[in-house]
Amino acid sequence: MLRVLVIDDNAAIRAALSETLEQAGYAVTATAAGRMAIQLHDAAPFDLIITDMFMPDTDGLEVIQQLRARDPVVKIIAISGGGSRGMVEVLSIAKLMGAARSLMKPVDLDDLLRAVEDLIGPAGPEAA
Repeated sequence: MLRVLVIDDNAAIRAALSETLEQAGYAVTATAAGRMAIQLHDAAPFDLIITDMFMPDTDGLEVIQQLRARDPVVKIIAISGGGSRGMVEVLSIAKLMGAARSLMKPVDLDDLLRAVEDLIGPAGPEAA
């Protein structure tokens, strides 16, 4: 089963992304904290990581940088709704740092599923 890690400090967004991915057949783990996400990936690597860019404990750029240092091949999707550095700028930087895709919040769930399938493939019948 393809494993996806969702990182977002907003509980409603985390739940919506997780539910959408689970309904599509992916095994989803979700956390509100970047540091915890890195520990989870170190313990049992994920096929794909979706990370918010602005979080209180560790921002998404740092998460991407640390994940890339540990696992150069993991697929990463960066998401952002803005902030002081600006949404487009931070998502562009995320892609330069190794995110395969970037999506603006509010995330269109169909776009999210297309991006996930493009990066790691469909969940498949054995995951449903």
